[in-house]
Amino acid sequence: MRIPRILIAGLRGGSGKTLVSLGLLAAWRKQNRHVAPFKKGPDYIDAAWLSMAADKPCRNLDLFLMSRQAIVQSFVAGSADVEMAVIEGNRGLFDGMDAQGTCSTAELAKLLKTPVVLAVDCTKSTRTVAALVLGCQKLDPEVLLRGVILNRTAGSRHESVLREAVEETCGLPVLGAIRRVPQRLFPERHLGLVPPDEHDQVARAIELAAGIVEQSLDLNAIWTLAQEAPPLEKKGVRNLFHEQKVPDTFSRIGVFRDAAFSFYYPENLEALAREGAGLIDISPLRDAELPEVDALYIGGGFPETLAPALADNRPFINSLRRRVEKGLPVHAECGGAVFLGEKLLYDRNEYPMAAVLPVTFAFQSKPRGHGYTMLETVEPNPFFSVGDELRGHEFHYTAMQSSSADELTFAFRVRRGYGFDGQRDGLCVHNVLATYTHVHALGTESWAPSLVRAAARFKASA
Repeated sequence: MRIPRILIAGLRGGSGKTLVSLGLLAAWRKQNRHVAPFKKGPDYIDAAWLSMAADKPCRNLDLFLMSRQAIVQSFVAGSADVEMAVIEGNRGLFDGMDAQGTCSTAELAKLLKTPVVLAVDCTKSTRTVAALVLGCQKLDPEVLLRGVILNRTAGSRHESVLREAVEETCGLPVLGAIRRVPQRLFPERHLGLVPPDEHDQVARAIELAAGIVEQSLDLNAIWTLAQEAPPLEKKGVRNLFHEQKVPDTFSRIGVFRDAAFSFYYPENLEALAREGAGLIDISPLRDAELPEVDALYIGGGFPETLAPALADNRPFINSLRRRVEKGLPVHAECGGAVFLGEKLLYDRNEYPMAAVLPVTFAFQSKPRGHGYTMLETVEPNPFFSVGDELRGHEFHYTAMQSSSADELTFAFRVRRGYGFDGQRDGLCVHNVLATYTHVHALGTESWAPSLVRAAARFKASA
């Protein structure tokens, strides 16, 4: 099947991929073209911005978290009924888990047979840019490297020299040049970009990105390049978004969704719905009490920056704790786990949290866990069988500082990553499983069915 598509890659992180990807999506959307966004690698915040720019959920594609077949299925399903798919890479084009670039953006581009446009930071460089692009061409000729975008150019003379060097040396078209942007359209903090939920001028930022791309890039040439993508094999590809199970018992699963908790893969929520669950949005910032639900899914986010407001909503916290003590199944990831702790130490202040977990968490100046994780299930827990192996990812500045319990039960042994203490992850209390690891439903296929089954058991026992 033919899906027009383009992948925006860089030589490193911070080279301008996000600005280009956002701008392309927003500019084409202004032209009333239907575009689908994708993000390579485990990422929530960039993906949220891409979703806003395209007005369509951004889906993550990752060769470590997902099988090659699942990636193709997700890409094909997510590209249905659109005119163009835009994939933003991560890190440098060939950067992966090892010296061979395993799970890199380049490997994803080859799997999906997608033309690659390289966005290059040209700060204080001229012909060296051509040498770097040529190196990418030579390192793996199977990568369909088809064009270059010059980013952060200093002026017309700088741009002219760069264009001539790249086009004559590499034989690739320069598809545009973006001057240094004086204002910061997308401010950053410890986990990367500030999420759209907390940005006070989301529409304005996206509009400015679209304007920069419209003025700086050859949109028609990039569109034409995407049309040249070779067909993808459709045989054996399931339509993931139209599968729906009819459960024996309808269960309601609450999902914390507000400015404090926004780290969710759309595929995870869709997987729960496909299993027959009804999803109920909940805000621990605004809601006076926990509504009637049969299970909870608490994703990550920024509970530390909104800790005062979370701590002040004691009626909600008290209702949550009562339901947990009655056996409510809860799957909490990263920021969700921190919210369930006794206290959070942040910015020289101490904030009382939900006190479901007998743990105090503290925010630190450097990441405690950052990257892919591999877990082995070693203890009984509400959702996974002993012996199960999971792949996921973590990125957290908080860490377990102390515990008021003599012993803690952890479901997982950490084989890669950090988790709670470098050896264990998946703290279990009552029917709560709290992890620093985020899972992707298309890679950990047992997760959604197990959470829905736990909800059905709780509903039947109530």
